[in-house]
Amino acid sequence: MNKYKVIEKKCPGCEIHKLKYSTTRIPVKHLIFVWVVTLSAALPISSLFTFVYFMMFYLWCFQIPHTADKGLSDCRKRGGHWLLCWISKQVYKKYLLKLRIHSILLLLLTFVILLGSSFMFGRALTSVLWGILADRYGRKPVIIFGTISVVIFNTLFGLSTSFWMAVSTRFLLGSLCGILGPMRAYATEVCRREHQSLGLSVISTSWGVGLVIGPAIGGYFAQPAENYPNIFSEKSIFGRFPYFLPCLLISLFAFLVSIISFWLPETLHIHHGNKNEQCDAADALENSMYKYRVDGVSRHGNKNEQCDAADASENSMYKSRVDGVIRSKERLPSSKLSLLRNWPLMSAITVYCVFQLHDTAYAEAFTLWADSPRKYGGLHYKIPEVGEVLAISGFGLLILQMFLYPVLERTFGAILVSRIGAVATIPLLTCYPYIAKLSGNLLFAVLSCASILMNVLMVSVSTGLYLLQNRAVSSDQRGAANGISMSALSLFKAFGPACGGSFFSWAQTRQNPTFLPGDQIVFSILNSIEFIGLAMTFKPFLVLPNDDSQ
Repeated sequence: MNKYKVIEKKCPGCEIHKLKYSTTRIPVKHLIFVWVVTLSAALPISSLFTFVYFMMFYLWCFQIPHTADKGLSDCRKRGGHWLLCWISKQVYKKYLLKLRIHSILLLLLTFVILLGSSFMFGRALTSVLWGILADRYGRKPVIIFGTISVVIFNTLFGLSTSFWMAVSTRFLLGSLCGILGPMRAYATEVCRREHQSLGLSVISTSWGVGLVIGPAIGGYFAQPAENYPNIFSEKSIFGRFPYFLPCLLISLFAFLVSIISFWLPETLHIHHGNKNEQCDAADALENSMYKYRVDGVSRHGNKNEQCDAADASENSMYKSRVDGVIRSKERLPSSKLSLLRNWPLMSAITVYCVFQLHDTAYAEAFTLWADSPRKYGGLHYKIPEVGEVLAISGFGLLILQMFLYPVLERTFGAILVSRIGAVATIPLLTCYPYIAKLSGNLLFAVLSCASILMNVLMVSVSTGLYLLQNRAVSSDQRGAANGISMSALSLFKAFGPACGGSFFSWAQTRQNPTFLPGDQIVFSILNSIEFIGLAMTFKPFLVLPNDDSQ
């Protein structure tokens, strides 16, 4: 009998299973695929962070006086919705001419929040569906469809001529781009058990890099006719659509990724017999190999003996389990449970969503804080300066997360690393209001270091919870499980920008109180959310999967 006999011929999942256990090497090629596909999904989300307020001002506020002067019929001819045109006219005549500037900005912020949340609401509605489709038809078709959706709807967003067109294209982009959930399952399935932390670290690192490089792209390439008049003419398409260039660049990248995705190997087990039994066999095989490898390593002192013991264990376990269907007492119990009653999964998802609410609110508040004037406790940075800080943060996150996190996870475990990251985040955020008292190059250096550390800590927390979620279910349920996670996450992230923006706007009105004045209250609220998430990582709320608890 061959050492790596596949469970069923012509099954792509079995071929991947055979490949990953035929060597102890890290699947570098597959992880590169994972990294670029995840990056293509993250960039459209974050690219508008640095210019969304200017875009809303361009799409809406500039059209209000025109509506008031020309009337509703002309507004409808220009493609405006009749209700928005009527509201624009009434608001302009009755309120905007009388309100103070901060009230106008608060009204504008409402439209910004609506635009920023539309993507997440769309993703919340469809993530479970995409996860189910990925479990039934494969990860690859869902990934290809998602990348093509990014190309189409992100380009249309850059060509938006009205507020409602911008909201509609963002909503459709979120609804049809179901990439992240299947990619989490994919990263787990292409890696051996001991490399799964690296695989999910690639996901979280690529996502984190996308969330910081995206705003940098938006900051550098938005309004190109104004910022680079020698290159882009005001009469060109980039002058008529000042926010089209960053969207176009991201869409071109997504187009290349969609072509690359056709060479992605499928990881879903496609069998002609009893699919659940076969998938249980594969999952039990993987767990058995990992546990026997760990036992062999712990019993031997010499490194060569460790490897021999591990290989011998893998060989014996594979021969005893692959040929045929595994005995019922060895099947994974999680494959027979409803996902919603799988408390190790649902508790990990809940904790993960709380931390992501904090991270999204932080991203929104950070941009507002960096843009706001010095007299309100901000940094008074321009868009390119914010982009530079975020670009540096992305590079630092890439280096530290890729090489440091897998070592920490193997040493301390996923949940302990997440707890350490949450604890370290609280004092770091407390220092942010005092960073604003610096100036010049010292401010830039300190802010860049703090931003790098903050992003590394946040991504470390998320990666640990990724691991717990994927280890709480069997392979035939990972797509649906990650779909549930993405739906819940999207709801929390839809409220994240609203929370961050609302907290910041409220803080601007209380600059003189003795208790937590100005921006200090914003970072204190963020710390409170982080503390709640930290408390939820302990029993009795968070229940670890059986293998992690052992």
